[in-house]
Amino acid sequence: MKIKHLSVLSAIAVALLSLSGVARADGVCSANTLKGAYAFSAHGEILGVLDAANTLHRFATPSILDDVALVTFDGSGQFARTDFGNIDGVPKGGQTAFNPNQSGTYTVNSDCTGTMTIYQNGVVLGLQIVIADDGTVVKSMISTETVPSSASAADGETCTSGCAVGVQVSLEGKKVVAFGNREESRK
Repeated sequence: MKIKHLSVLSAIAVALLSLSGVARADGVCSANTLKGAYAFSAHGEILGVLDAANTLHRFATPSILDDVALVTFDGSGQFARTDFGNIDGVPKGGQTAFNPNQSGTYTVNSDCTGTMTIYQNGVVLGLQIVIADDGTVVKSMISTETVPSSASAADGETCTSGCAVGVQVSLEGKKVVAFGNREESRK
């Protein structure tokens, strides 16, 4: 009787070990890893102007940024985005509601790192991303920000348009499980 139980346990152990290899092989990330709606939050500071040598020229006072967004990934490298944010306690761009109709692109490497580029009213944000928890979490940092307006730093460095801005902003997105019609979100 004990030998029979050991044989069954051995068979189960072999099956589990072979399945774990399949899970690792299927666990490779791709653009399709990000598909559907994700709720993002961001927090950080806008620090100053970056010159051509990528040297930061600080503003007299950094601005605090807080933002929430809904990003819907298509699984093929494109996304739609709507957001609402405050800079120093004032709504970004004077908008008092969500700012819809934003777009972007993304890439995902097999090691679950990647990039996102957000296009928003002339602002272009470049992000470095890491995908975690079986594709249900996206952690990211803004790596580049270009704004269409002018900016002046405390040391007199100025930029008249297409300004590169130094930021320290992190974001986290979590997959939205129940979005809109609960049955539609399961497809």
